[in-house]
Amino acid sequence: MLCRSNCGVCCTAISISSPIPGMPAGKPAGVRCPHLSEVNLCKLFGQPQRPRVCSSFEPMPDVCGASREEAFVLITRLEEATKPASLG
Repeated sequence: MLCRSNCGVCCTAISISSPIPGMPAGKPAGVRCPHLSEVNLCKLFGQPQRPRVCSSFEPMPDVCGASREEAFVLITRLEEATKPASLG
């Protein structure tokens, strides 16, 4: 599966625990990444500063669903299911 054009859900719904440019403590889930362009493309794509979690993400139907809205629901559920209990 290829990324859906003008989506960017994975750049908003997931948390990033590693530092990223402009966010030294990482990015909380539900917060739009500051490196997501106005057309929802990653401005760090192909750059060494791009977090590993981002470069390793692969779009799949069971994660991205059939629409941007469904992707947000599915990825948010995955984020919640994998969140460490200490971050409650």
